Amino acid sequence: FVKHVLTYTGTNLPDNQITGTLSVEMTQNLVLLPTNLMQARFFDPRVSYFSIQQTDYSSDDQKASRKRLITRWRLEPKPEDREKYFRGELVEPVKPIVYYIDPATPEKWRPYLMQGVNDWQKAFEAAGFKNAITAKLPPSKEEDPEWSPEDVRYSVIRYVSTDIQNAMGPHVHDPRTGEIIESDIIWYHNVMNLLRAWFFTQTAAINPDARSPKFRDEVMGRLIRFVAAHEVGHTLGLPHNMGSSSAYPVDSLRSPLFTKKMGTAPSIMDYARFNYVAQPGDGDVGLMPDIGPYDKWSINFGYRLFKDAASPEAERVILNQLIKEKAGDPVYRFGRQRGLPTDPSAQTEDLGDNAVKASEYGIKNLKKIIPNLIQWTGEDTKSFEELKEFYDAVIGQFNRYIGHVTANVGGVYEFYKTYDEASPIYSHVSKERQKEAVQFLNEQVFRTPLWIADQQILNRVEEYGNTERIRNIQERTINQILSKERLLRIQENEALYGVKAYKLSELMDDLTSEILSEIKSKKAVDIYRRNLQRTYLDILGNTLKQTDNAAKNSDITAIVRAHIRKIDALLKAYIIADVSSTYHKDDLRNRIRDLFEPK
Repeated sequence: FVKHVLTYTGTNLPDNQITGTLSVEMTQNLVLLPTNLMQARFFDPRVSYFSIQQTDYSSDDQKASRKRLITRWRLEPKPEDREKYFRGELVEPVKPIVYYIDPATPEKWRPYLMQGVNDWQKAFEAAGFKNAITAKLPPSKEEDPEWSPEDVRYSVIRYVSTDIQNAMGPHVHDPRTGEIIESDIIWYHNVMNLLRAWFFTQTAAINPDARSPKFRDEVMGRLIRFVAAHEVGHTLGLPHNMGSSSAYPVDSLRSPLFTKKMGTAPSIMDYARFNYVAQPGDGDVGLMPDIGPYDKWSINFGYRLFKDAASPEAERVILNQLIKEKAGDPVYRFGRQRGLPTDPSAQTEDLGDNAVKASEYGIKNLKKIIPNLIQWTGEDTKSFEELKEFYDAVIGQFNRYIGHVTANVGGVYEFYKTYDEASPIYSHVSKERQKEAVQFLNEQVFRTPLWIADQQILNRVEEYGNTERIRNIQERTINQILSKERLLRIQENEALYGVKAYKLSELMDDLTSEILSEIKSKKAVDIYRRNLQRTYLDILGNTLKQTDNAAKNSDITAIVRAHIRKIDALLKAYIIADVSSTYHKDDLRNRIRDLFEPK
């Protein structure tokens, strides 16, 4: 490898404000690819692996044929152990996967990072290899004066002292076969702050270890180990499996026996995080995921060698049979990651097979945390900065629960299949589950969540902002429900399934029934609900103004317009002595008039 210093010019640079320059030391590595090619393995979208794509112009297909290969390390039994391996005995590979710990890593965290690597040994045993992966401390200068974490020959868990709250696990691979050559896992120092927030908001209600602004080193170490294991999974070729956590029944996550045996999700590659479902009194429940049954199965899929399969094409038949053996078992399902999930069973940060039930448990726990937040985050002589940070984290967690449930409205499940499997790939969420989701949103979001407006907290962290905070939560939720894409899916569901579908008109009725309940029952409207009703009407109005052809030329516009007129009729009949409510009614009717009779 080659090191050199490069100097750049620019603005707002941290290095030299006077000259406007920034100097950085760069390292470039050149590595020769193997002359003995590893046998490639075809990608299958039913199993989670990163992949590379190649265009094959030599195929007999009457088109430019594209093939995808998974990325994986080369693991092979030693020549003298090949027969043992194919008999089913565990053997050591010729060249195990080795990760070195960055010398810059704080010493107290090194054992936990090493454990996160070694946790994958049991997964490789499922593929027939023992001691296939290990972590080592870096050699001293005396032991190896040439060793460097910058050297592409060594895979290193790099420690980066920055305030970025993240970690990542990229790799370098052979573009011909997908063979992983090297990987450097990067863990940023401030990922610990992210772990604090997650572990606190998701487990403090049942877990005394999380009830502090600073966790014991042993506790933070376990969290770092969890992050390390997740990132190692990426470097082994595994992407996120967002469908994994939906495999387990929600109430099973309250069982000490189940969670100790199965973890909180079948795969550590899901964003399952920590067990927010477990309730006080449930006992010694498992709180975080581990290398699970799906991880072991996927490593077996990617790394097991087959004696009589001398080509990727021959392997494909065997691998397809492995997949079909687990077909229909949710534990072995892969759900791909998407920016805005349309599949409610493949979301980030969620747990269990029922988002409504899991989120209800999660909110119960948040309601236990809020009254204790001052006590659990306070330190003598310190400011209330930690209180503010953890309060915001609680609000963020509440928003996640809302999002998990909202995804069911107009949701479409995706279970990838091939031609030899009879069941469909896509199916709409049932009408009953969609209505259950809307009922949850009505009760937990649109009926003012006053539990987050704790006066003891608010008068320590802000001058004002609570009413707008609640309005923002409600506005975000309504915008998600009434997004163009979601409404189009609801409309298509109705076109395909008729009376079995949850119709757009029903959705509008269910929302309005709650959001304008005071108008219908002729009761006074408080400030929170006035904000909500204005927001709802404005978002309905914005839906009418959409310029997108798919929405504008669909039934969406007609249904929303008719619904706004129904709201206007309700307002016209709303007569009440409360002055603020009367002013509010007049304002809403003026907004409707401006929609239909613009100046």
